[in-house]
Amino acid sequence: MSRPRSTATNHRAGRSAVAIATALLAAGSLALTALPAQATPAAAEPDVSAAATQSADKLGSHDRALLATYRKQHLARTTMKNADRAVPDFATLLIAVRDGRTAEAERALAALGIESARTESAVGYIKANVPFGMVDRVAAIEDVVAVDVDELLRIDEVRPDGSDAVTAAGGQGPEAPSARTPDSNAYMPTRETGSVQFKEGNPSYDGRGITIGIMDTGVDPTHSALATTTTGERKLLDTVAGTDPRNLIDLLFDATWQNLSATAKVSGPVFTDQVRGETWKAPDSADLRIGLRPIQLPQGATVVPTLVRESDSAVWVDTDLDHDFTDEELLRPYKDKQQIAHFGTDDPSTPVNERIPFTVQVRNDFFPGTVSVNVNVITEAHGTHVAGITAANGMFGGRADGQAPGAKLVSMRACHSFGCSSAALTDGMIDLATKHGVDVINMSIGSSPEFNDGQSARALVYNRLIDESGVQLFISAGNSGAGANTVGDPTAADKVVSVGASVSRATWWANYGSQVRDELGVFPFSSRGPREDGGFKPDLTAPGAAVSTVPDWLPNSSVPETGYTLPVGYSMMNGTSMASPQAAGAAALLLSAAKQRDVSATPAELRSALYSSARYNDEVPAVAQGRGGLDVPGAWKFLSGGDTAVEAVSVVAPVCTPLSGRLLTPHTGSGVFNSCAPGSGGQGIGESRTYDVTVRRTSGPDRKIPYLLSLTGNDGTFSTPRTVLLGLDEPTVVGVTAEPATQGVHSAVLTIDNPATEAVEQAAMLAVEAATPLAEGSTYEVTGVAERNGTVHYTVAVPAGTTALTVKLDGLADGSQTRWWAFRPTGVSGESAAPGSLSCYSGYLDGNGCDPSTRTYKAPAAGVWELVVESRRTSPLLDNPYRLTATVTR
Repeated sequence: MSRPRSTATNHRAGRSAVAIATALLAAGSLALTALPAQATPAAAEPDVSAAATQSADKLGSHDRALLATYRKQHLARTTMKNADRAVPDFATLLIAVRDGRTAEAERALAALGIESARTESAVGYIKANVPFGMVDRVAAIEDVVAVDVDELLRIDEVRPDGSDAVTAAGGQGPEAPSARTPDSNAYMPTRETGSVQFKEGNPSYDGRGITIGIMDTGVDPTHSALATTTTGERKLLDTVAGTDPRNLIDLLFDATWQNLSATAKVSGPVFTDQVRGETWKAPDSADLRIGLRPIQLPQGATVVPTLVRESDSAVWVDTDLDHDFTDEELLRPYKDKQQIAHFGTDDPSTPVNERIPFTVQVRNDFFPGTVSVNVNVITEAHGTHVAGITAANGMFGGRADGQAPGAKLVSMRACHSFGCSSAALTDGMIDLATKHGVDVINMSIGSSPEFNDGQSARALVYNRLIDESGVQLFISAGNSGAGANTVGDPTAADKVVSVGASVSRATWWANYGSQVRDELGVFPFSSRGPREDGGFKPDLTAPGAAVSTVPDWLPNSSVPETGYTLPVGYSMMNGTSMASPQAAGAAALLLSAAKQRDVSATPAELRSALYSSARYNDEVPAVAQGRGGLDVPGAWKFLSGGDTAVEAVSVVAPVCTPLSGRLLTPHTGSGVFNSCAPGSGGQGIGESRTYDVTVRRTSGPDRKIPYLLSLTGNDGTFSTPRTVLLGLDEPTVVGVTAEPATQGVHSAVLTIDNPATEAVEQAAMLAVEAATPLAEGSTYEVTGVAERNGTVHYTVAVPAGTTALTVKLDGLADGSQTRWWAFRPTGVSGESAAPGSLSCYSGYLDGNGCDPSTRTYKAPAAGVWELVVESRRTSPLLDNPYRLTATVTR
């Protein structure tokens, strides 16, 4: 891919990050419409020519495209007539530096006139606001390893259909969950991880003694199922905001921060503010500051006056908007006294709570001479739902729980109704792991970059954070499936546990009113591996749908086809966002047991136990499930027996993808991955090829040790030797032969195991895409049957110079709700809508703005396209016949 260097110039490089942001504050609050809620530009077709194979661009095409978008917006805004606010001409950069070289990198930044906004030496992280024209000079600093540009990440839609309406199922639907629902149930399917059985056999191993960090949209501090642990202790220990008004995107979009400079100083008992000229009653004090910035509430942005007393950081919020602070409660941060205030008044005659709770937070370290007050109001249900999956205790007032009902929680809100800034997610993650005493962290948010090699600045920082803090991170794999190589970032980080979304037949029925044939599968939307470098992602799967807790002042949701309505305070949501907290909560159970039994459970040992015990599903390809489904009792056997392994074996393997020339070592990664087209490095149907995989043992005795090589999930495509002798630090080449008999994505897990130990030392992903070449003047045609909620995958090779790829779907039975979805050679969607959307189904919503029968992809990139046929859960047919055709025009 070509990566044109930035041509932007800026002669104000000497202004520090704080100075730039302080100037913005002095000019007034920026309009929330200054940047789009998702600033990432639409993905362009990559240039995959030989000339575009330079490696290790520290920014990469995704971040350069972001910079180009930001600069374009800046220029457009500043040239508008009568523009009242200018979009700033800088970006917030997240910088990963070499181990032990943070101070040197910071000095190099200072030499460029750039002051860091945050530096974390232990994890090699620097954050700075950098003018556009200086970005390449920052990336060129020798000690800088990778640079990410802060962006506003979209929160994935996790409510099926995005609808709150419920229609009857003719009395034939599943029973609604209630206080009578046992802990072993299909609505909150923790039982599928074995955790219900684990807790029943070991009642005290329920998460007690463990604290889970929830990095998300915030957790409802008033929900009854999140109030106490199984031992009666307070469950929510703290709730804070991870956003930072020094981050440009947070400054623009997170309206919960009031940044009160010296000009906001006032004195009680009566004063007139300088902003609006209105008179206020206040406590009789001379060291007050008032904030009048609009705050984003569920109903929309509203000016909520806030008053802070500098001497002791006491806060008053004029919740009734009567210009009188003396009738308001004096508020302290939640951690101090668990104070919760409210906007509005509840109507007891309605089931919805019209009162909206909030907490406060005060910081004095963002800007010189400025007091920053956060009115921490939660406007999204996502974080509370995630928290319930990890640790709810007594859902519906009964026995149903989340994974670890005995665990405590810390909520770090890095998101709001507009999305989440990647800087806030990174800052908040570091704070959770190092300042809030958590034992494990869940983050169900990420991006889906085209180039997902696990080498982004965030991924590198997260790897170091796990090692330095001893806190394991669990992150959702992404909802960009069902194509291969769609896993997100920073879940692509080596030491992060990346979780895909599984779903059982019982949950399809209980949560959707949909019937399927297979006992257990993977959701079509769940992102697939491998990484761009063949890296092993996702690592595990866990249940990806759950009825869980949501704030009772926000709309809840049920799936219409179930025929039941959930009570206020509960919703059914789906996504890898729901799978990751299942795994994080399960880890809390294991850590709780380990703590009580005085068993060592470092992040490396925990990962080893989880990976070694995972249950592989023979009906699901390796790229979709990784090692398999989470198994709590199985993982505990490894942990409690001391049978865990460190990552003592490394793998280096050949990679051929349209972007593999950009890898740190071009065309080389940690697993075999070939998605190139036949004739351009790819593998043809029926062609046999042997890939030289280099295996190295990096710890243990200085002698040769025999290791067993085995293949899991192999459809007959791959073969390897049965054993290999590994000396210490001696690279050994193993030949992995692939011979795909049919078109499609063929994958398997290569296990490298010392038979003298219980745990598995290493696993590598093997994936080869064997495509059917498309030729002008001929038509590729295939017939098949897609099961309800299932997918069928086809790979076709589009030749260079193609002007159009036309795909048709017909031969459908009456009423069938079936579609195809196209994925480009780089693993990103070729459609205009998100993969998990309701678009393009025949027989459903008339295609919802998309032609379900014929679509043409103009100027398609040369290479292997994956066409995925999928039948929706509401299709009246269990088996849906179809005919798929594809033609090219040159």
